[in-house]
Amino acid sequence: MVTINGEPKDLAGQRVIDVLTSMDLDPKRSAVMVGGEILPKAEYEKALKDGDEVDIVGFVGGG
Repeated sequence: MVTINGEPKDLAGQRVIDVLTSMDLDPKRSAVMVGGEILPKAEYEKALKDGDEVDIVGFVGGG
């Protein structure tokens, strides 16, 4: 079980980039923290592990 933005989800083993895509978030316009540490975009291929706590923020442009 992985916690995404405070909600438990059965996503252990999923890659960060796949989780973002499933949430309709553009990886280029998203920030991800795993275990309180900012995950560099170069590491979005990383698979999430059971017990990971993940915070995701998607940036939206507008005026």
